Formats: sequence, C-alpha cells, structure tokens
Amino acid sequence: MRRLLFLNGIKAFEAAARSGSFAGAGAELNVSAAAVSRMVHLLEQRLGVALFERKANRLAMTSAGRAYQSGLTPIFDALASLTAQVTAPSSLRVLTIGVGPTFAMRWLIPRLADFRKQEPDIDVRITTGGAAAPFGEDWSCGIKLGDGEWPGLMAEPLFAGDLLPVCAPRLAAQLKRPGDLMGPSLLRVAHSPEDWPLWLKAAGVARVTARGPQIQYYGQALQAAVDGLGVAMGIRPYIDDDLAAGRLVAPFALTVPKGMRWYLVYRSFQTEQRDFAAFRRWMMHAAAEPAARGKRIGKVRRNGG
Repeated sequence: MRRLLFLNGIKAFEAAARSGSFAGAGAELNVSAAAVSRMVHLLEQRLGVALFERKANRLAMTSAGRAYQSGLTPIFDALASLTAQVTAPSSLRVLTIGVGPTFAMRWLIPRLADFRKQEPDIDVRITTGGAAAPFGEDWSCGIKLGDGEWPGLMAEPLFAGDLLPVCAPRLAAQLKRPGDLMGPSLLRVAHSPEDWPLWLKAAGVARVTARGPQIQYYGQALQAAVDGLGVAMGIRPYIDDDLAAGRLVAPFALTVPKGMRWYLVYRSFQTEQRDFAAFRRWMMHAAAEPAARGKRIGKVRRNGG
C-alpha cells in the first residue's frame, strides 16, 4: 500500500527548498510564510528527521533535506506536466525548446522546416536566453553547451565544441600558416576569451595575442568575419553551413577541442511524451549530419594543403 505522508507539508517543503525561503514558498502557494514554516515543522516531526537548519537570516538544508528535495522536484515537475497534458485540448501539441540565440539562428531554425515536415501537428516554440540561461520550467527541452552536468536533468551529447578559425575567402588567401595571423585582425567573443589563446597555443604561435574588435556573441563575430572585418574563432556546429556554402573559409586544418560539448537537456519524464520523443529522434539524426559534413570539409583542406 502506498504510504504518502502529509502532502501539504511535502509541497511546502519542496517550495521552500527550491525558493530558499518560507516567504518565497508562501508566495508560490498563496499562504503565509508562518503557515509554510508550520507545515514543514509538522512534516519533519512525522518523518522523524530535520530537513532544514533554521539560521538567523536564511534556511540551510540538511543532507536529508537535500536528498528529499532532489527527488521531490522532478516528481512535482512531472505531475505539473501530466496535468497540463490531461487538461489541454486534444488537438494542442506544443514543444518548447530553450536555446541560445546564436544556436537558434545558426543551426536550429535553418533545419526546423525538416522537422515540421515530419511532424506538422506539433507547435514548435523557441525561447532564447543565452548560454547561461537556467532550464526553464515551461521548456520541453534545451540545447546547451557545457560539461553535461546539470543536476536533476538528463543530458545527451549532440556535437563536440571544436574550435576552428574562419574568415572570408579574400582574407584567407593572405594566410599561408598560423604565424601569418595578426593580433588586431582576430575577432574576440566577449563570453569566450579563452578560445583564441587555446587555439594559438595548439598551433605553436602563443606569442600572438587576439586584439581585434570584441563582439558579444559567436553569431555576430561570424557575421563580421563574413563581411571581411577579420578572422573569427568558429565553433562547431555554428560554422558548418557557412563553410559548406563558401561564405567562410577555414585557412588552417587545425581544430582544437573547446573542452565542452553541446547537449540535448531535458527532464527524465519527458521521454514518455510523444512530441518530445519525436523531436529527440529527429535531433539525434540531424546532429549527426553536420559532424560528418564538417569532417569532409576538413579532409578536403588537409589533402589540398
């Protein structure tokens, strides 16, 4: 027989643990902070373990509290998702994908027509917030660059984040070897200052320092490179389409791992939902194609030079 203890207290604890305060939990549950505190205290009595350490200005979870919250939050997320599915009109099929703006423009949006052709009844919604954006509560899934460690989330690898300098064909003609690179012509991405030093060290020209214009996002830096402003540090898969189309050229064959990968990120219960399952299958297939094409481009360049 299923043993469920004091569901109101469990809800109060999970909300307080997630928000970090009784006041935050009270605002979410539409009760007072004092009521949340009482419910959590009753829950602790019934469980026979302390879930919080009450400190003067903040709550601190005990080890038991952290373990309990890490299991409860996915359960409540799944319950909310299931409720939304049951109460939504049967004809409404929505898939919300959280991505950074450059990934959306450089890779996902150009390929979405193919997914829509396969799944025309799914309403695809893209939300962007940058690489540092937290996983949104209303997201079906996200595509993020990182180490694959996002607590409470599943992460499946999609692409290696390989670095490769790229520029306009006219500028590439002037670059015969890495030593020809000049610091003022190297475009910098503000949130990834380590990219150029990493590649230049691997190329044996660590004496060169990137001093070109600093640009906020990879996508903007790549557009500047297309327009002939300088040499951008490309990261896969952002550059694959431009290389294939000849808008950008990789003057050197050397690629260097960034040390991170792109991942499809989602909550474990999403695997049971047919719309996400369809997108996941399509995404895994589509992700394999630019990697293979990128290898072919690199092979042609190595054979030619």
